[in-house]
Amino acid sequence: MMPPVLELRGVSKSFPGVKALDDVSFAINKSEVVGLIGENGAGKSSLLKVLNGIYQPDRGEILVNGQAIRIVSPRLAFDSGIAMVFQEQSILPTLTVAENIFLGREEEFLRYGLISKARMNEAAAVELKKVRLACHPGTRCADLSFADRQMVEIAKALSLDSRIKGDVTILLDEPTSVVERKEVDLLFEIVRDLKQRASIVFISHRLEEVLDISDRVYVMRDGKVVKELGSGEATVKDLHQHMVGRQLHHEYYREARQAAPSSQVVLSCNGLCKEGAFSNISFPLHAGEIIGIAGVIGSGREDLARCLAGHSPADRGTLTVDGSVVRFGAPHEAARKGIGLVPSERKTEGQVSAFTVAENMTLAALPKYVASGILRFAAEHATAQEWIGRLKIKTPSTATMVGSLSGGNQQKVVLAKWRVAGVRVLILDHPTRGIDVGAKEDVYELVRDMTAEGMAVILLGDTLEEVIGLSNRILVMRDGEVTATFEAPPGGKPAQVDLIRHMV
Repeated sequence: MMPPVLELRGVSKSFPGVKALDDVSFAINKSEVVGLIGENGAGKSSLLKVLNGIYQPDRGEILVNGQAIRIVSPRLAFDSGIAMVFQEQSILPTLTVAENIFLGREEEFLRYGLISKARMNEAAAVELKKVRLACHPGTRCADLSFADRQMVEIAKALSLDSRIKGDVTILLDEPTSVVERKEVDLLFEIVRDLKQRASIVFISHRLEEVLDISDRVYVMRDGKVVKELGSGEATVKDLHQHMVGRQLHHEYYREARQAAPSSQVVLSCNGLCKEGAFSNISFPLHAGEIIGIAGVIGSGREDLARCLAGHSPADRGTLTVDGSVVRFGAPHEAARKGIGLVPSERKTEGQVSAFTVAENMTLAALPKYVASGILRFAAEHATAQEWIGRLKIKTPSTATMVGSLSGGNQQKVVLAKWRVAGVRVLILDHPTRGIDVGAKEDVYELVRDMTAEGMAVILLGDTLEEVIGLSNRILVMRDGEVTATFEAPPGGKPAQVDLIRHMV
């Protein structure tokens, strides 16, 4: 029998206070898609980083086509036929699409000591065709949408296919977390075509996608592989139970806790317009209410969310908060009025990765922790300890750098930040993107806790199901306008098809 194209045997990796990988064995065969699932902090990303040469294992070995190798850098991994698409993008926004695709491989396009941009763009166009991305290779990545940058990231990994003569393994870490359904379908077509000469490791928190695209699935929990099974012999509920050690909660979105909002209007829009983004947006938001906004990428809902949070002021119309007309020129002005935003790009906008857990939690409420110009560290620590307990945040201590936590725990820190700040309106832009089902349940519980205390929420959900399950009322947007409004009381939720009809 042919050996696996890529294999780990007894790999372990520890960090201070955390055992990320514990005697992990894992194999990928030729032309196979292997799903890898687990809660945030289960060890999935650490495993991929070992395979990509970012982390060095404490024990165990890595084999490529049956031969043990030592991968000490991403470049060596790439030269060994292993490419990785990161959950948090590694694209450099100031470089062009072509420069990103061939970053570190510029010597392939040298001529008389100079890089031939024409040859690089020509080669990049070939890679872009693989992901069917219609953009010029000379376009700066900063000018692309987040979803398009993700496709550039995938094109960069796929470029290995034309460079390596041997077997190729591509590691996809949450590649679908920021793309729409049609782009997911396109990616799956690409993956199925690529199986002819490559093997794929596919990580996703969307378990139905894992079952759809994978041949086999490995389940990780607490740094160990706890189950291996064929995708045809498992269901979403089975995978969830192996991941978290319990059955999927029958009341996933906590619909029984959904209460009618109060009559108090905390925020209202009247004819709000922003050129090229949205127009004539009008709605009231009540204390204790969750308004979900549904729409595809480009519908205007993300622009509206950022406008309400002070990132980009409207051109026309009025925004009223607690009965007073306001116009925000910056996010801190919105925060002073009690409006917070949990952004979709958590790493770059929602947190300071080089700050501690405690520092991130108190960042939006710093004056509360300063006396006579001196930061009260004991009070900051006590607040952080309280929220670590309330939100079940997995962290060695309040002094741990937040960037070292798993994605789900980082998101809980971002949510805690606004709870500490005491905002009355919280805008959630894809709050469960890239976190596992167990952490999602915790987030949904927290959202219900917030509304029970009178906080109002504007939700841009990760899926239509999430928007429907959590919301009291749903606005549907298309081409910058609200095309429909649905009431969504417990037991009377609209169907997804009803929303889609007004979205496209």
